[in-house]
Amino acid sequence: MQLTNKIQKAIIKSSILHQNQTRKDNPFPFISHPYSVAFILSNYTNDEDVIVAGLLHDVLEDVPNYSADDMKKEFGEKVCEIVKGVSEIKDPNDKDPDSVGSWKKRKDGYLDNLKKDGFGAMMVCCADKIHNLSSLMEAYKEQGESLWAKFNAPEDKKIWFYGEVLNILKERLDNPIVKELERVYGEASILFKISKSKV
Repeated sequence: MQLTNKIQKAIIKSSILHQNQTRKDNPFPFISHPYSVAFILSNYTNDEDVIVAGLLHDVLEDVPNYSADDMKKEFGEKVCEIVKGVSEIKDPNDKDPDSVGSWKKRKDGYLDNLKKDGFGAMMVCCADKIHNLSSLMEAYKEQGESLWAKFNAPEDKKIWFYGEVLNILKERLDNPIVKELERVYGEASILFKISKSKV
């Protein structure tokens, strides 16, 4: 990956916007996640806008007071459309956004979008899921079953969601990055099935 001016700008912007956030699975600075997603993407594409979108992919979903219009002005329409494609729609009227029912509704919407998304959004989705699953496995090895209490959905539903994403991407995305997701998903499935058999 070449460090272009646009990628450098996205690194800085993402760092500023996520500066007070941490990951759910570990108390690491959140910015480690978009950096990792961009790094994974750089192994499978030279498309600058896809890598920039990887750096910004959680901004519209998780950062208040930064809109799609802001992103479009700063990084262009293509980047904004990719990020919108991988952003969950959160209902501001939802009285219990942390319930399993709300989680399932958001994930179903995400999967429906993924069935229509373009190449860039599918690439970012795949890299995002690779890193999320890898982080989840590392956190589980350190924290054990107590890890699942940090999330809005139980273990089986989370693994179900990753499996559905993988199925869609295997069908729609023609890029070797899908093989990496398949490998990581296979490792996670084995780890978490083993963990359940010990309970």
